[in-house]
Amino acid sequence: MSIYFDYASTTKTRKEVYEAMLPYLESEFGNPSSLYDIGISNKKLINQCRKKIANLIYAKANEIYFCSGGSEANNWALKGIAFKNKIGKEIITTKIEHHSILHSCQFLENLGYTVHYLAVDNEGFVNLKALERLINTNTILVSIMMANNEIGTIQNIKDIGLLCKKHNVIFHTDAIQGISHIPINVEAMNIDLMSISGHKFYAPKGIGCLYIRNGVEIENLIHGGAQEKNKRAGTENIAYIVGMTKGLEIVTHEMATCIIQERELAQYLYDKLKAKVSNWRLNGPAIGKNRLPGNLNLSFKDCDGALLNYNLNKVGICVSTGSACNSNMIEASHVLQAIKVPDAYINGTIRITLGRETTKADIDKLVAAITSLI
Repeated sequence: MSIYFDYASTTKTRKEVYEAMLPYLESEFGNPSSLYDIGISNKKLINQCRKKIANLIYAKANEIYFCSGGSEANNWALKGIAFKNKIGKEIITTKIEHHSILHSCQFLENLGYTVHYLAVDNEGFVNLKALERLINTNTILVSIMMANNEIGTIQNIKDIGLLCKKHNVIFHTDAIQGISHIPINVEAMNIDLMSISGHKFYAPKGIGCLYIRNGVEIENLIHGGAQEKNKRAGTENIAYIVGMTKGLEIVTHEMATCIIQERELAQYLYDKLKAKVSNWRLNGPAIGKNRLPGNLNLSFKDCDGALLNYNLNKVGICVSTGSACNSNMIEASHVLQAIKVPDAYINGTIRITLGRETTKADIDKLVAAITSLI
């Protein structure tokens, strides 16, 4: 049986989540737009889920819009704001965003928008003064991720949001990696738009949501029916909405304990590897409050990370070379390039991410395997 160290890529659906979903895959299957009981009850259920998610992030129920996942939410945030705005045509983001942000920006650049890509320091942090220098009267949106999926850097979202508020600029954050590890209060953090994806916190793939603060004007990307308050057409995926809601409730309740557990395991892995292997580096911030717990992005000198990944897989150990959405790319990760990982190390990178089922025994096997292969 494989030992799994790629929780940042995806998580398996928890038993409690699956059981909550089952009735809506079997007997409670009514279309929420229908005017008979099994449809009407599902419409009420969706609104209950909306309210539960809103409560968990200190939002209002009518600010939660369900969609197919994180990539759609990110695309909707950027393109929706751009298409709705008739005055300015400038967007600010960073060089280390997920490709669903970067490729959306490239698409908008082809339509005549100007996108500024903020550099980050060697740990992946944004410089607030550099951000403020870029904001001007033509800026329509700032999009900066809450926590980086590759190197675990947690940005100072509250201060970034406050800066955007000061200049009357809409602020979007991709919270897809962060929401299961960072307590979120959209009001206190000055967030206008926020993307969430269920499969990062033990809910199913194919479901997510976009938080849109009341008063923020955004264009629809999917047209058709009147679902999601006329903002996103398509019959609602009831079972998956229930699953995502249940998953977020559980992970929020368990968050404090899981942060401690995953951080301790990450430190254990780091220390064990340090004692066994030389000539490697941890990319991103030090293990601690500024880094996602359970995230270790490691680069080994003069090593082939893809080959190391392959050989670990042969002995039943699952790690990644970076973002799973970009695993077929041969060139070095754009994130590692942005933080200036040295040439001798950059191609020897693997990403190890821990989760609720990771044990010290699993880590011992991983360290032993890396030691033998390196």
